[in-house]
Amino acid sequence: MTEGSLTGRTALITGASSGLGRHFAAVLARNGAKVAIAARRMENLEALAGEIGKNGGQAVPISLDVADPAAIRAAVEKTEQDLGPIGILINNSGIAPSESALDVDEELWDRVMDVNLKGAWIMAQEAARSMIGAGQGGSIINIASVLSLRVQKGTAPYAVSKAGLLQMTKALALEWARFNIRVNAIAPGYFETDISRAFLQSEAGQRMAKAIPQRRFGEPEDLDGALLFLAGDSSKYVTGVLIPVDGGHNMVLA
Repeated sequence: MTEGSLTGRTALITGASSGLGRHFAAVLARNGAKVAIAARRMENLEALAGEIGKNGGQAVPISLDVADPAAIRAAVEKTEQDLGPIGILINNSGIAPSESALDVDEELWDRVMDVNLKGAWIMAQEAARSMIGAGQGGSIINIASVLSLRVQKGTAPYAVSKAGLLQMTKALALEWARFNIRVNAIAPGYFETDISRAFLQSEAGQRMAKAIPQRRFGEPEDLDGALLFLAGDSSKYVTGVLIPVDGGHNMVLA
């Protein structure tokens, strides 16, 4: 895509205060989108909005806990009021506790599902209503995971939630195609972020890297192509698909 190809469009990105969500917001802004950046940590969002503004973009920070349906509706309303109807949703919020399946209690299970699956569902519904109300369609991009396709020990609730997110992507794509709303997903593999860097650079992490066909972990920029393709008009006849961006990891993950 060419720079500025998303000019005039409003994007809402959840989980935008750090990691991949922060990167997604910056990439969309650089390509012309007005971005609503939503998460729980307002100080991080305000700093990001300032950086985007200095680079000539437009960003509005919004306090959001995706486990709270009322907060989701308020975030969509604020986005519409400040930036206009939503044309792009990046459903990125997620939590990934590491626990043995026998040690996962009901509270932990519910918390993961509320954030990773239920929150994404309600977020998609509200964004779709904005798109339909504006009569302009749009693109919803769900951030799934390599664990939507494969499993690893200690990740049961997370893997189940991301597998559900993949099936949700297909179900919504089928129902909302008539409104010109495309619903797709990206499945990142293991990426170096502030949260994961220490483990990925450890001895155990380096052993994992050797099992990836490309023999390295991802860098946030590796996701830019899939993100911009699905967000823009190049994918206007693409819906209900999952794009793995994992260096081939899903082929061998066990």
